[in-house]
Amino acid sequence: MRFSDQFERRFADMLTHYPTKRSVLVPTLLYAQDEAGFLSDEVIAEIAGRLDLSELEVRNVISYYSMLTTKPRGKFNVQVCTNIACMLRGGEELLQHCKKKLGIGHKGMTPNGLFTLEEVECIGACSWAPAAQVNYDFHENLTVEKMDRVLEDYAKKGAA
Repeated sequence: MRFSDQFERRFADMLTHYPTKRSVLVPTLLYAQDEAGFLSDEVIAEIAGRLDLSELEVRNVISYYSMLTTKPRGKFNVQVCTNIACMLRGGEELLQHCKKKLGIGHKGMTPNGLFTLEEVECIGACSWAPAAQVNYDFHENLTVEKMDRVLEDYAKKGAA
């Protein structure tokens, strides 16, 4: 498995900031996922080897965190919060709208590989509910109309 030079620099730098190799597992998985699109068997084996962990130990961490995935995702991962604050302000309706607009369900991917949709429990934006996250970008105080604009903006970025 070959990662980019940027990944290699980040990985080397992270190792100097923590007392044990295991401590860099989660950030390393996030960087690897950003680069590879998902955490394949090959990526998992590579990271396990680098950190002197078993593949099972790495998989256990992956299964704990919802932001980590072993399945391909779209270029833009749309996470719609349906926890209590968002639910009370229209999060469920927003999720249903996204399902209809994108033509996919929970953890589905659009045929063109541009979008993946997920219902999530909380993204920590309760004061600005309803909220969604696309990759690492937060979008708050959403309405169906605002969500349409968000999706259209990402679709344009994906086409560029």
